[in-house]
Amino acid sequence: MAAISAKDVSELRKQTGAGMMDCKEALKSSGGDYDGALDYLRKKGQKVVAKRAGKDASEGVVVAMTNDSGDKGILMSVSCETDFAAKNEMFLAAVKEISELAMAEMPATTEDLLALKLGEETVAAKLEGMTAITGEKTEISNYHVVSGENISSYIHAGSKIGVVVSYKDGGKKEEAAKFFRNVAMHIAAMNPSIMTPDEFDAELVAKETEALIAQITAENEAIAEENPTLPKENRKPLKNVPQYCSARQLTPEVMAAAEEAIKAELKAEGKPEKIWDKIVPGKLERFVADNTLLDQERCLMSQFFALDDTKTVAAAVADFADGAELVEFKRASVG
Repeated sequence: MAAISAKDVSELRKQTGAGMMDCKEALKSSGGDYDGALDYLRKKGQKVVAKRAGKDASEGVVVAMTNDSGDKGILMSVSCETDFAAKNEMFLAAVKEISELAMAEMPATTEDLLALKLGEETVAAKLEGMTAITGEKTEISNYHVVSGENISSYIHAGSKIGVVVSYKDGGKKEEAAKFFRNVAMHIAAMNPSIMTPDEFDAELVAKETEALIAQITAENEAIAEENPTLPKENRKPLKNVPQYCSARQLTPEVMAAAEEAIKAELKAEGKPEKIWDKIVPGKLERFVADNTLLDQERCLMSQFFALDDTKTVAAAVADFADGAELVEFKRASVG
């Protein structure tokens, strides 16, 4: 029997992510043959596949790719249970194979992708074999196809977050590629879940409003109690307690009432009526900002643009070019 060195065992572990003792046993069983060791690990681990099915596979890598013509793209995450497994050579090679296959075939769904053939086996069988070898659940946790006039993609450092966006360039094709890649970077950082407030369910908005009011009220009470002996001007500023949390709630009637309340406040403060038109717009903007906190958290177009926080993403897109439009986005993350 061939001598099995610690280096051989370490190399097999590095390439497959399987346990050290399993690698040693596999190499002994195969007489030091690498392919035989893989086959041994795969057969030994078949029972593992079912056992790992319910496990949480939260680590892995994300891949974002676009085709040569720039009108189609895919976003895919392949997940496993530990970051160690996500970095082994076999895992990364499989991710590359699967993503290239997806880019070539453009299957519509995860199920369609799993059914495609990689050589003599399906993608699903490939992943099951990896689970058997490594002892970790391995799966495609996200898969999206995005198409449109223009597609841009972005992968955050470490391949843990990926974004694909579809957009209209407004006649500024070269500049648009850079601009919308920056929008994709914003999406990676700020993690919006929807495009606009119109997509919110009314019941969700009502519940979130109630929760937000309770949260900010509690925060203000905590600030007031933190240093009760300090003069108010020396304490942390209290937050404005909102009445609403989304633009969906800011009807023309609500905005008219807010404007009247602002004017009544200015009158009570003794501000001359002739300067109200210079003050009211700014106070209305603040009212909107205070009462759209849910939108700012979850709606891409309502968020303040990460590369210019003086404007929202919607305003940044509108200012970029007439006819420019963000049509669709997909975001995936692991870890």
